[in-house]
Amino acid sequence: MKKTGLFLTAFFIFAMNMNAQSLDDKYLSKVQTLDSTIETLYGVISGKKGEERNWELFNYLFHPDAKLIPTGKNQAGVIGATFLSPQDYIDRAAKMLVDIGFFEKETHRTEDTFGNITQIFSTYDSFNHESMDKPFARGINSIQLLNDGERWWIINIYWMQESPEAPIPEIYLSKK
Repeated sequence: MKKTGLFLTAFFIFAMNMNAQSLDDKYLSKVQTLDSTIETLYGVISGKKGEERNWELFNYLFHPDAKLIPTGKNQAGVIGATFLSPQDYIDRAAKMLVDIGFFEKETHRTEDTFGNITQIFSTYDSFNHESMDKPFARGINSIQLLNDGERWWIINIYWMQESPEAPIPEIYLSKK
């Protein structure tokens, strides 16, 4: 009986390691630089109406303890934050993104790095389809990342949508 338990434990460890290697083989190039990581983030949530997103790649971008944190006013007008795991975000947003079509495009970025950590303020425009001239929403993603020597991991994305009470400051707008 002990041999069977030991075999099953070894098998599961081997299988988990093989899956991690397989994901690295598929996606490691997408998290080698800050630019590729942020480009992949915006690309993986964007897509036409009816187009499924690559949630495997989305999850690969994030550290296992990462959080996605939208902020804003609730219906009672109280400002707050919601703390989501990447899977919580998928559970909440996947159907909507496919049903309406959604493209988020980075329009400006500020970046600060110290050692192996980076903080990015990434201004974004949101569209339902690529041919829209005017975004239906704008905001700023505050993205914290870690480089472990092998790749970049998204640790948190903390964001706020622009509103009449809180317009995006000029310093975070494109200089076009």
